[in-house]
Amino acid sequence: MKRTIIIAEAGVNHNGSLDRALELVDAAAQAGADYVKFQTFKASALVNAQAQQAKYQKINTGAERTQLEMLSELELSYEDFVKIASHCRYKGIRFLSTPFDLESLEFLKSLNMDFWKIPSGEITNLPYLRAIGVTGKPVVMSTGMCTPDDIHAAIIALERAGTAHNDITLLHCTTEYPAPYSEVNLAAMNTLASRFHTPVGYSDHTRGIEIAIAAAALGATVVEKHFTLDRNLPGPDHKASLEPAELSSMVTAIRNVDLAIGSPEKLVTEAERRNMTVARKSIVAARDICKGELLSTENLTVKRPGTGISPMLWDTIIGTVAKKDFTTDELISI
Repeated sequence: MKRTIIIAEAGVNHNGSLDRALELVDAAAQAGADYVKFQTFKASALVNAQAQQAKYQKINTGAERTQLEMLSELELSYEDFVKIASHCRYKGIRFLSTPFDLESLEFLKSLNMDFWKIPSGEITNLPYLRAIGVTGKPVVMSTGMCTPDDIHAAIIALERAGTAHNDITLLHCTTEYPAPYSEVNLAAMNTLASRFHTPVGYSDHTRGIEIAIAAAALGATVVEKHFTLDRNLPGPDHKASLEPAELSSMVTAIRNVDLAIGSPEKLVTEAERRNMTVARKSIVAARDICKGELLSTENLTVKRPGTGISPMLWDTIIGTVAKKDFTTDELISI
């Protein structure tokens, strides 16, 4: 049975608070996600002092300042991440964090994550890709803002550094917060699979849960979705994130989709088999019929239940002789 890996993306929605980060772990575990993912960085190693905020960051934070100023307030210490990973184990949910600089990447090696999650913004960062690849661990890579050539170059860099091709999963993504539905282009997800011969998934930045659910129905092996404790909190990503109840609804819906996808074989299910005789029909007497009478379209009809002769044998029955008397609505037998 298909089982979509669901990553609850906490990101920086802790607003620099360890306590809030632990609450996010609790919410993701309660929702039934497989992983809760954070972002590990040293702000001074991630951006220079002149880097400006993206338009969505200015809108969502309500302030115009440098990225460095904004990110400095969202930074957690390495010791904090050790505590978060420990809390994840206690809560029964897997820990992930995306590194945004090489020092943070080195630190995260010590936390023994199941795989690396590469964000869209690092897909053209060759030293970063090489540092990921040399670890030999599986990689899940978002492809927002990327052309096919960008993706191909990143895959080659990972493989040359040590990542096996069959350990790479590509996530279709639209890098905007929130992403407009008209720019999601979800059909491109499976284009990635056919072009690059990798498993594919979807990193969702739209409002609501329906696009993530649609991605699971289209075959996504991984679905990633931002969530927050409260969309009204200050910060760049809260407004494009789900709240805990919505995250739970999304997880439940994707699990139901996984169940519903089932097998590609067309067959009669056990539930259907119980309904076959009730829903199907049989050949019955349209009126009283005497023994020896010719069976015809005038004295035969088709009605439920389907416990008698199938109407598919209609042409075989028409023109034969009644072997006994039949009363109106009685199942015809031969």
